[in-house]
Amino acid sequence: MLRGTLLLFLLVFSSAAADLPQRIVSLSPDLTEMLYGVGAFPRIVAISDFDTYPDETANLPHLGRLDNPSFERLAGVRPDLVVINSAQAPFLEPALNALGLKVLKASNRTIDEVYAAMLLIGRTTGNQLAAEKLIGTTRQGLDRIARKTAGLAKPRVVMIIDRTPGTLRDLYTATPGAYLAELVEIAGGRMALPPAKSGYQKLNKEDLLAINPDIILDFLQAPASALSADPLEAWRQMPELRAVREHRVYPVNQDFVPHASQRMVQTAELFAKRIHPELR
Repeated sequence: MLRGTLLLFLLVFSSAAADLPQRIVSLSPDLTEMLYGVGAFPRIVAISDFDTYPDETANLPHLGRLDNPSFERLAGVRPDLVVINSAQAPFLEPALNALGLKVLKASNRTIDEVYAAMLLIGRTTGNQLAAEKLIGTTRQGLDRIARKTAGLAKPRVVMIIDRTPGTLRDLYTATPGAYLAELVEIAGGRMALPPAKSGYQKLNKEDLLAINPDIILDFLQAPASALSADPLEAWRQMPELRAVREHRVYPVNQDFVPHASQRMVQTAELFAKRIHPELR
């Protein structure tokens, strides 16, 4: 009887394991990082051109842009699961469905959605316990930073997420409702802008002057050649800004900053050092 029960258990376990995805394509860097965090990275067979973490991503096939990968090459790696961000879905989901591929769509526009995405990825890959542990360590990291900044002054912050390199044209900023804004708050700052519908909005110089923030965090998404120039040069055109006048414009070009994954703890730590240098 015991032998029969054990055999039945092994058959059920083998069947369940066979249903789990074994060939995963991840088309969003933040989701690749979550797959790594829950222990499913060895099953990834291809990624986007923008994946750089972990280092092992360099050894995987890269399929192209986030909004327009090579679907021919994607089909060629024979995935049994394609993981995409909800922001990519309008561009990618119809084509993926037409190819008959199984799609996992995760949303991570806020910190709570990041935790939900981790759990969804963990459940889908059979790594739920690892996902719960990842959520716990990420939450603990953010809570630790929040406790350090809780009693400090809350300077008004503008978080620039994109602009034309070398200029102050096409300024885009995070607003309350975006996960980057949540990280600014955790890091001891206060967003200087009111909420926007999408959590992001475009600014012009006049808007910036009217806001006149205490601190500007400047994330410049640009090729390495553009980043080699002085990132603060363009801001010197606006000495009337308090943040410029008081030398509180901080470039933040680290690759983890735009990624809503467990690496947001690193982003919150970076923001806290910029907003409250006295914490060092």
